Amino acid sequence: MTSKPLNHVLHPYINYTNLRSLILISIVFLLRSLEHKLELVPMASNLDKGLIVSFGEMLIDFVPTQSGVSLAESTGFLKAPGGAPANVAIAVTRLGGRAAFVGKLGDDEFGHMLAGILRENGVEDKGINFDKGARTALAFVTLRSDGDREFMFYRNPSADMLLRPDELNLELIRSAKVFHYGSISLITEPCRSAHLKAMEVAKEAGALLSYDPNLREPLWSSPEEARTQIMSIWDKAEIIKVSDVELEFLTQNKTIDDESAMSLWHPNLKLLLVTLGEKGCRYYTKGFHGSVEAFDVNAVDTTGAGDSFIGAFLSQIVDDQTVLEEEERLRKVLRFANACGAITTTKKGAIPALPSEYDALSLLKDK
Repeated sequence: MTSKPLNHVLHPYINYTNLRSLILISIVFLLRSLEHKLELVPMASNLDKGLIVSFGEMLIDFVPTQSGVSLAESTGFLKAPGGAPANVAIAVTRLGGRAAFVGKLGDDEFGHMLAGILRENGVEDKGINFDKGARTALAFVTLRSDGDREFMFYRNPSADMLLRPDELNLELIRSAKVFHYGSISLITEPCRSAHLKAMEVAKEAGALLSYDPNLREPLWSSPEEARTQIMSIWDKAEIIKVSDVELEFLTQNKTIDDESAMSLWHPNLKLLLVTLGEKGCRYYTKGFHGSVEAFDVNAVDTTGAGDSFIGAFLSQIVDDQTVLEEEERLRKVLRFANACGAITTTKKGAIPALPSEYDALSLLKDK
């Protein structure tokens, strides 16, 4: 007896195209059901969502195949795309949001590979420039036995450092509902001037400014210079996310508490977030403050966890910033962000480990 093709065995009105559509509809229905049950901010269709523009560096992370050994002792490395602003952009699109990246890459194989990865992940690439005279930045990452990491950078100068103000896609920046950035782009000219110009244009166009300093101390000439430059744009941001390590560095206070965090408050700020790794996060607004617990997962690499956290958070508030004024809703969004950050630590590398909306909602449902 000869076997018949699947589409002949199925009901005559169901073909492969219809079957695919039914499966996609079922997945969307499941996600919306989970969102409803968990009372998260409803996700609109992609075209209706506000754009999150992420400004800064993108590079190649070389992650050791073994944890708990030095770079010299490692027997091999995994090549992984990274760079905090690029991680955030992909974190947003991985969760179904809209994001664009603004920065500069080397006109080399690594640079074009990274641009391709952004496109493959649905990140708008109209803000990318290529430099023929400088290479794409590289970073070698040491993984400690607890999953935490240290960095060794090769970028002197790398293409991201050479972005000029006149190379900015101002039309793209003006279309942002949220403009997100770090501090590495403040280290040297001409990128520092490009950063300041992009912030100014985004703010004038009405974007919400989001700042994650993403401290990489070895890149700065001194700790004092790092503090000075990081704080030089502090009062412009309306959302700021710092890690417990960055809080200690900026305040020069080893005590991680509410008083220390609030010493970083400024009048234009709407929300200050302090991430605490396996202890979750703390939040501070003008009217209330509190903490949200973390998720217990088997962490193997913390690279990109903070980027996943802030990307998830921004994806949830970009079209409804009233979340920032209502503590119960804010806590639910932060729990979602904590879930995304936790999932990212369970795989090596930043971008490969960023979760989908389904991954995050599944963890929330299970917990």
